[in-house]
Amino acid sequence: MAVWQRLRGLLVVGLVVVLSGLWMPLALALTPIELSDLSYEDCPPSLGDGAVVSGSMQSANCFIVTGKAKNTSGKPVVNADIFGRIYDANNNNVMPNRTRLGAIDEVPPGVSEFELQIMVPASQPLPLQLKQFKASGFTG
Repeated sequence: MAVWQRLRGLLVVGLVVVLSGLWMPLALALTPIELSDLSYEDCPPSLGDGAVVSGSMQSANCFIVTGKAKNTSGKPVVNADIFGRIYDANNNNVMPNRTRLGAIDEVPPGVSEFELQIMVPASQPLPLQLKQFKASGFTG
C-alpha cells in the first residue's frame, strides 16, 4: 500500500511539473537588428515648428533619421529599441546622457526601411554624424 501511495504521489508531482511547463511562457531573448545606410533630413515644418529640447526651453532643430534595418532572425521583431551616438560638426556628443534614441514598432524579416525623429539643440553645428547605430527587440 505504501508503495502505491508513493507512486501516486510521484505521478501527481510529475503531472504538475509537466502541466506547469505547458503554461509557462517561452523565454524571450533580445534579437539584434543591424542598422545601415543612415542619413538625416530636416523635419517637415508641421513637426519641427516651435521645437524645444526635452527638459528645457532651449530651441531645437528637428530631424528625421532614416536607414535600413536588417532582421536575420526569420521572424518579425517587435519593439526594437534604437541605440546610437550623434555628434555635431565639432565631434561633440549631441545627446550625452542618452544612447537609446527611439524604437521601431515592428521589423519584418529581411531588410526594411525605418525612420526616427530626433531633436537636437539649435546651438549644435551641422552636419551631424550618426555613429554606432544598432537596434534590438523581441521576436513576435
